[in-house]
Amino acid sequence: MLDDRARMEAAKKEKVEQILAEFQLQEEDLKKVMRRMQKEMDRGLRLETHEEASVKMLPTYVRSTPEGSGTTWAPHPEAAVGSALMKHKKLPLGFTFSFPVRHEDIDKGILLNWTKGFKASGAEGNNVVGLLRDAIKRRGDFEMDVVAMVNDTVATMISCYYEDHQCEVGMIVGTGCNACYMEEMQNVELVEGDEGRMCVNTEWGAFGDSGELDEFLLEYDRLVDESSANPGQQLYEKLIGGKYMGELVRLVLLRLVDENLLFHGEASEQLRTRGAFETRFVSQVERCSVSTRAAHMCSAGLAGVINRMRESRSEDVMRITVGVDGSVYKLHPSFKERFHASVRRLTPSCEITFIESEEGSGRGAALVSAVACKKACMLGQ
Repeated sequence: MLDDRARMEAAKKEKVEQILAEFQLQEEDLKKVMRRMQKEMDRGLRLETHEEASVKMLPTYVRSTPEGSGTTWAPHPEAAVGSALMKHKKLPLGFTFSFPVRHEDIDKGILLNWTKGFKASGAEGNNVVGLLRDAIKRRGDFEMDVVAMVNDTVATMISCYYEDHQCEVGMIVGTGCNACYMEEMQNVELVEGDEGRMCVNTEWGAFGDSGELDEFLLEYDRLVDESSANPGQQLYEKLIGGKYMGELVRLVLLRLVDENLLFHGEASEQLRTRGAFETRFVSQVERCSVSTRAAHMCSAGLAGVINRMRESRSEDVMRITVGVDGSVYKLHPSFKERFHASVRRLTPSCEITFIESEEGSGRGAALVSAVACKKACMLGQ
């Protein structure tokens, strides 16, 4: 009888392992994702293919000097901030905006679409800075000069740059997932000029929207996508972001219950409720196939960015720092370790340092704003 029970338990365990094995990605799978990401990045940078590219590669108008010895953001941020405050009667304002924006300048950008489940009417297709300026004007009880809008990845990169001047990549792994990096201006066809570098907001969350990830999507992924606020969009982000991770785990648990492999085949009403299993619960689990896949998928994207940078610069070995922020990266007990290890395996000719951003979104936006103010003051003299 004990032998029968042991055999039954062993069979159950084997079945569970088979189900969870669907989330495993082999090294060749990750290289395939990386190469496809690089292809879409290239399409996003080119003028003739930009509109059809799933990875939009949006110019941010945050630039570096042609010789690469510094950046247009201030070498002494405290001096720039002081100068900005003293010379402006209106209080200068910069802000972080974590959605896809087509910049026309540092203080002008058109919202392309909402992501991460957000929806608000009257914003898509309009200048976000202009909308904010109009709202401030309507209030009429204070004066502010909106001088800059930056993506949260850009703010993270700039904030971390002041800790490490080799930081040329910014990444967020939280509710959503995105990255930016310093691209050679000669490759940024949407902006005139070939000298120096410009920070590009990849908006890689939409990678896969044109079918690039179809072979890697599981039934759980399709269910999460179908029930989301934007079906068929942001598919790469839905494999990684914290907004979706808890729901993916819930769907896996439900399958285990339905196949009588968990909880004696009985699921609680809460477990059967969409959205009830929050990502913060996943962050309390050391070993999780869903979050491990997320870490590996994310590593393929970042490896694609970093390898592209090295090849563009014709460097045999490239040393680079990546600034990172986001709740999944910071709070999950094993995501960071698995992510780092996978990135380094996929970038053998790069020496990568990762640093966590502290209050990066606010600080980075403040630094860009200070430089924008200083530049405006110099032009006005």
